[in-house]
Amino acid sequence: MHTSVEQLDRAPGQLPTEEVALSAPPPPSRGNGPGLRLLARVRRLFEVDIRALALMRMAVAAVVLLDLGIRSTDLEAHYTNLGVLPLHVLFERAWNPYEFSIHNMSGLWQVQALLFLAAAGFAVGLLLGWRTRLMTVLSWVMLVSLQNRNPMIAQGGDDLLRMLLFWGIFLPWGRVWSKDAEGQPAPASYTHFSAATVAYVVQIALVYVCTAFLKNAPEWTTEGTAIYYALSLDQVLMPGGRLLYPHFELMRWLTHLTYYTELLLPVLLFIPVGTAFFRTVFVVVLFSFHIGISLTLFVGLFFVINFASLMGLLPAPVLNWLERKLGPATQRCAGYLGGLRQRLPAWQLPLQVQATWRPRARKPGYALLPMLRETVLYVLVGYTIWWNLDGIIAPKYTMSEPLRWFGYQFRTDQHWGMFAPAVFKDDGWYIIEGNAANGRLYDLYRNGRPVSYEKPYSVMALHKNDRWRKYSENYLFVDNSWMRPYYCNYMLRLWHLNPRNPPLKRLDVVYMKEVSLPNYQVSEPKREVLCSCEY
Repeated sequence: MHTSVEQLDRAPGQLPTEEVALSAPPPPSRGNGPGLRLLARVRRLFEVDIRALALMRMAVAAVVLLDLGIRSTDLEAHYTNLGVLPLHVLFERAWNPYEFSIHNMSGLWQVQALLFLAAAGFAVGLLLGWRTRLMTVLSWVMLVSLQNRNPMIAQGGDDLLRMLLFWGIFLPWGRVWSKDAEGQPAPASYTHFSAATVAYVVQIALVYVCTAFLKNAPEWTTEGTAIYYALSLDQVLMPGGRLLYPHFELMRWLTHLTYYTELLLPVLLFIPVGTAFFRTVFVVVLFSFHIGISLTLFVGLFFVINFASLMGLLPAPVLNWLERKLGPATQRCAGYLGGLRQRLPAWQLPLQVQATWRPRARKPGYALLPMLRETVLYVLVGYTIWWNLDGIIAPKYTMSEPLRWFGYQFRTDQHWGMFAPAVFKDDGWYIIEGNAANGRLYDLYRNGRPVSYEKPYSVMALHKNDRWRKYSENYLFVDNSWMRPYYCNYMLRLWHLNPRNPPLKRLDVVYMKEVSLPNYQVSEPKREVLCSCEY
């Protein structure tokens, strides 16, 4: 019997966990032979390769760094008291008392910059696999804190990124291809099974199954017009979407393909035969699926986060192939460094690991803690599944509010409702209309150009990034009308910081509303003043 890589990660004195290698035949059955064989097959569904986990760790860390880089360009606007959501407004209007945020300690940009730098340092540590578990915990804490600081710019990918880090705390994704692995004996097996791997596989399945069940409008289930309406939204329309938009029948076919892909593809993760093959199909199809989304719709980091989430599902045959193909090339690249090659630690190179390690002897008396941890994780899996049933089953069976404190506190709350239950029909674009003392009108949304009510060629290009696009989407909702004066005053303040700009008497946040209609019809744009502020 092989030993789990979790044992290799443990502190001295922890109980090792026994493990069955993916490539090894099941152990001889005794007694209830068919039952044990069935249990082995079910268990195999949730086994993962620790090399795949290492790739996922590096991908998640890279996404965290990329997210921090994008967010840092709006440090003052989104995270300080001089921006669009001062702390007192956050606590009054958009704060959940169960949540926590270190970023709420100050409304100064200098403090926020230090927190961003700390989060980036933890993410780099995670990327390199240095003190991996600690870096995972700290990266998760900083990410939750950052997301809680401004919920008005959150998108669905944030939930997935947060959950990957949460489950990663309990996964051995620093066992290979990491700084922590340097000097450690080679693992006896690449295969790992635990409650955390069950949670990870179930989490990936929930993302797609739940979004399909939530898409219960006729435009998804029967009419097949959802993608037509999605590509009618100029706020998110990408160049690839422009090419696709004239082909109505193709969009109808793609709508049904999207719906049934999300609904049925996760079944491949739970077929108890051919696990490696079906996982490969699952990953390849979803990679293609998210590439298609990214080329047609402006979804920010959503598709990149999904790419990272799938890395951990790569089966052993695929990873063996990658090692054969990339290993020699990596060695050659290292050879160009001359004498440095001899000093490169082994953890930096994707080399084949020799199974020369032998398990340590068990130490009695340490069985309770691992069993307790596994039990707690299985309970959390059930809790996560129950949380995701909102909007899918009858309300009387969904989780009651008193039980939701854990989800809010540790941010395991999640909702996969992209374009669900139906696609928005209200579209349009913003004009930040400044009325100057000289009688001229300036559009602050377009760097002070004269106001024009003509529709721009690319509405999507007006948004600096997806965080601002999401903010502008939330800005429209009547329930969020409290947001409006803070953005109006923020834009007015920025304008007057530049002495070359003429003084403004009043600023109007104008939305040119344009409703998407069937058969390529569009309503006449309607000018709506969402907010006004005076200097």
